[in-house]
Amino acid sequence: MRQATHLFLQVSFGFFFQARLSRGNLLTPYERITNAVCNKPNSMERKPRIEIINLGDELLNGIRLNGHLTYLGEKFAERGLTIASASIIRDRPNDVRPEFCRAWDAADIIITTGGLGPTTDDLTREAIAEALGLSLEYHSSVETSIRERFERLGHPVTKNNLKQCYALSGAKILPNRQGTAPGQYLTRDGKHLFMLPGPVTELHPMFEEQVLPILETLGFADPYQAYIQLRTVGVGESKLEMLLQPHFAQYPGLGIGYCAHRGVVDLRLSIGTASMNRIQLEDLAETCRDELGEDFLCYGDLSLAQVVYDNLRSTDKSFSTAESCTGGLLSSSFTDVPGASKFFAGGSVCYNNDAKIQTLDIPEEILIQHGAVSRECALAMVTGAAERFGTDYALSITGFAGPGGGSQDNPVGTIYIGYFSPSGIWSHKEVFAGSRESIKERAVIAALDFMRRRLHSARVEDFMATELD
Repeated sequence: MRQATHLFLQVSFGFFFQARLSRGNLLTPYERITNAVCNKPNSMERKPRIEIINLGDELLNGIRLNGHLTYLGEKFAERGLTIASASIIRDRPNDVRPEFCRAWDAADIIITTGGLGPTTDDLTREAIAEALGLSLEYHSSVETSIRERFERLGHPVTKNNLKQCYALSGAKILPNRQGTAPGQYLTRDGKHLFMLPGPVTELHPMFEEQVLPILETLGFADPYQAYIQLRTVGVGESKLEMLLQPHFAQYPGLGIGYCAHRGVVDLRLSIGTASMNRIQLEDLAETCRDELGEDFLCYGDLSLAQVVYDNLRSTDKSFSTAESCTGGLLSSSFTDVPGASKFFAGGSVCYNNDAKIQTLDIPEEILIQHGAVSRECALAMVTGAAERFGTDYALSITGFAGPGGGSQDNPVGTIYIGYFSPSGIWSHKEVFAGSRESIKERAVIAALDFMRRRLHSARVEDFMATELD
């Protein structure tokens, strides 16, 4: 069984788990630069210092969260790199110049985000050019790209859009297939500067398709994922550590990281300074998976809805939902999954009793005798959803999300889950603490996890029945 599982890991995650080839005495371009500057033999490999400069008044005015830093930190970590420092500044020359000069002196790799657009407040390129003593060069290829894009959209090209055709002298243009402002890459004095546009839909593909390959070629970024991530559900961070620590103790210096979300805890394992190779790290991850049992959700960062979707898709079964207190969050979690229409028929949000009666055909007697927040109501809701949409499976949620409502038997935070399947129907009760938003989110996680575990149990039962036959 372990051999089969190990083979599965090698085949399914081969890209991430491949062993890195030894470079022998070969030096990366970065190491050659470092040795030339320091004038001493290469005694140890040093990771480059990375600094991020996020530009935009909206980040400092509270209009928008700085998702760029979270994204870049995650992507760098995947390739064995870490961000040493990050700053958020306004896109004003008097702010940009001193901060850029500080980062230029301290870092090996500098990444700026934002400030490359066509408007008068997009001044990043001008400020950085002045800081480096460089002129700006006009790129006719960028103008051609802008004009072609506007022509496809049926809009005229305004004069200010051509401002985006200027780049630092000597910089390489990073084409922007999602927008008009191209990125720029400049290498000078052993430093590497990447200037990226601000919109998420433009920055993400540019970083993954152009920046990371450059960093790989330079020998900075690992060509494979630097860690193995196990996603768990239903087990707390402290319990997870106590459960797996005996296995970790065998490898002093092992890189271990925990990241807790609502209802989900991610475990990242990397070689760190441990005396082990990639295969041993894979074997350790497999051991952890076996130890976790049903609390193991997946390798990587799949959502609960994605895992449930994959289970149902493999059996060609259909699914529907019925919700009250979560107000559509359960259905939304499935519509976030690409291709969900192949199995997700639909959902009903029945907030008051009349809607439950009219939409899901719940007998009024159930609501009178047991109330809307009860096992009986959750079961009636899930049965009504399965019948209304004609699906093989269904999930329902009803409860008190707060801050009002609740009773002595069912206080605020009480959630009832209903589960409908070809082999029967079940209910499950949870009581959560926290804000209204938190309770709603945790209710959805609990419902998805309950269904995942029931699906897993059904597969095990089917397998055992087959073996007995």
